[in-house]
Formats: sequence, C-alpha cells, structure tokens
Amino acid sequence: MRIICVAGARPNYMKVKPVMDALEAAGAEVVLVHTGQHYDAAMNDVFFTELGIRRPDHFLQVGSASQAVQTGRVMAAFEPLAAELRPDVVVVVGDVNSTLGCALVAAKSGALLAHVEAGLRSRDWDMPEEVNRVVTDRLSDYLFAPSADAVDNLRAEGYRPDQIHLAGNVMVDTLLANLDRALASDVLSRLGLSRGGYALVTLHRPANVDDPGALATLLSALDEVAQACPIVLPAHPRAAGQLRAHGLSQRVQVIAPAGYLDFVALQASARLVLTDSGGVQEETTVLGVPCLTLRDNTERPVTLTEGTNQLVGRDRERIVKTALSVLDAPPLRRCPALWDGRAGQRIAATLLSGGGAAGHPRPTDLSS
Repeated sequence: MRIICVAGARPNYMKVKPVMDALEAAGAEVVLVHTGQHYDAAMNDVFFTELGIRRPDHFLQVGSASQAVQTGRVMAAFEPLAAELRPDVVVVVGDVNSTLGCALVAAKSGALLAHVEAGLRSRDWDMPEEVNRVVTDRLSDYLFAPSADAVDNLRAEGYRPDQIHLAGNVMVDTLLANLDRALASDVLSRLGLSRGGYALVTLHRPANVDDPGALATLLSALDEVAQACPIVLPAHPRAAGQLRAHGLSQRVQVIAPAGYLDFVALQASARLVLTDSGGVQEETTVLGVPCLTLRDNTERPVTLTEGTNQLVGRDRERIVKTALSVLDAPPLRRCPALWDGRAGQRIAATLLSGGGAAGHPRPTDLSS
C-alpha cells in the first residue's frame, strides 16, 4: 500500500510519528507530506530533530495566512501531488488547517481518508479547530478515536460502526517513547528551577492572546498565582509581543518556545500546569501533573473525568482560587484506557487489513 501521511503544524508532528513508524515497520510505502503551515525553527525543525522524524518527501511551503487563504493554499498545493502519487490512503491528524485542506482534496481524489484523533468535540463553533475536526470526520473513511467519549460522539452523529475505531492516543505513544530522554534534559538547571518548585503556563489560542482585555485578565491572574508558586511561561510566537508589553512580575519567567524534550521535562517536573492547549491537557494527565485549562470548554473531556485536568475558564477569581486549591491538594493520578503507547500500531494494523472500510462510507444519520 502507498499511504500519504500529512503533517503541517507543531501539534501534528507528535501525532504522525507513531503512525508512520508502525506503517513502515509493517511494510507499507509511506510518503510524508509537510504542508509548511508551521515553518520556523522553534516551531518546526527542532521537533523533527528531537523526535527523529525523517525529512519530508514533499514540502508544500504554504506559510502563514488567514484561515481561508491558508486552507486554500494547502488544497492548491496538495491536489496535484495527490494526483501524481495516487495513494491508497491519506492519513491526516488533529484539527489544524492542513488537516482540513488535505482531507478535502483526498475525499475527492479516490483515495481513502483516515482521520487520526477523530470524534473530539468542544461544541464551540467559535473555535476554528472545531469546524476543522467536524468537517474532516464527515469526509473520512476511517475514524480513529483516541478515547471512549470520542467514540460516543461519532456514534451519536450517525457514523457506521465499521468506520469507528478506538485506537488510543498517538500523542501518548510519542510521550512514552521519549519520556526517559526528556527526563534526562538539563532544562531545569538551565532555567534555575527545581522539581516541583514552579508552575508551567502556555497560552496561544486567539480567544486568549488576541483580545487585549482577555489577555490582561489572564496575566493578572497569573501574577497572583505566581506569588504562591513561581511561573515559567514559554512564549508562543503569537503571544510573545503582548507578553513583553504587559510587564509581568519577576516571579513570572517568560522564556523562548521550548523544544519537545525540554517541554516534556518542564511538564513532568511542574507542580501545576495552566494552559489553553489540548495536547497539554492530555500530556499532563499521562504524567500525573495537575492541569488547569484556561478555556470555557474542552474537546478532551476525558482529561476531566479520567485525568488530572480542570476547566477554569478566563475568570480571574476562579483561576486564582482553583490554582491555590490544587497547589494545596493535588488531584490523584489517573489515565484513560488505551493510552498505553500502542495507538500507532493499532492504526497501522487496521489500515493494512482494510479495517472494514469500503469506498467512501458516510454517516447514516446526522439528525442527532
């Protein structure tokens, strides 16, 4: 079989690597296509190097743009490549614009489409990622769900049982495969930190960093939390300028974006993590580190019911009160089923066996 695996942005790299490895180990011809949605060294090159991902076979160089323009560029660049390669299956991961753009092309090309991380739902249509993931699922032949709640979402939306596969979490595959290397990092000493002696913060979603009022509220809350526990904040490129302009207290240490191994090490040794990232919600659950999500909803509710995560929204008092409570009494460690490091192997086995998919299955009933 010839299988195209698509990656385009930082969250994709950790998800596509286990699938590629398992497919190649089983003898499939795997073509790696990098759309170039993320392209700078801090958000791109370091992850390929640290994770041991081979150089992409094709680099589409779509770059930054608005949602519509970027998705259109992905489609325009991927369509002739798909026509040339004529893959049996196209594998897309996650919910970024590259995921949607390549899914649209694949669905019209005659190839089967597989969506890794299917069935996640925030039910917040203000999130571009929610639109991307729902439409990608609608187009897909194989729906690889990371958790039982994602399976439930797909069933409720009318997808056929033979389309839905509970595979586990590919992000966890990558985390567990690299955990020992991450824990050997010297990042704590480089930053003057001690294990359990700091909180880690990440901010990147437009609702949090593009709205000056919302960002000011969050940073005010972080300033107060930092009085109880010093904070380390790797600055995402889209937030770096605003953070510098705000004038945070000295107890909030703003650093450059961290590579994968350093960031895992920072998560594993943190006393508390505050984030608006979906992937961080999952990784902290596996690592057993308390997490507060600075959003009103999450597409990963399993991290609330079977993990270490809590939703605190963007209300200053709620953030501070919950953070202080968790610092005083951390939740017990727990982890969802099949987050065991073998999701990539399950996905590869299904794809190479045919997995029951035939043609382009569509949901039988979307009325629910």
